[in-house]
Amino acid sequence: MSQHTQILKMLKKGWISPLDALRGAGSMKLSTRVGELRRAGHIVFDKWHSSKKYKIYRLAREQER
Repeated sequence: MSQHTQILKMLKKGWISPLDALRGAGSMKLSTRVGELRRAGHIVFDKWHSSKKYKIYRLAREQER
């Protein structure tokens, strides 16, 4: 399974951090993968983590589109 597929599956479940992406998909570049998914037409939300040091991401749900 590709990193895109694994990350997309994780994003469907809820908010993920760069560390989650590393553990779950082996990707050290979550923001890059999210950018590629956005260019492919997926709607991905982001927000700063409470520490303000990194962003977390999730896929838009059907009612949010």
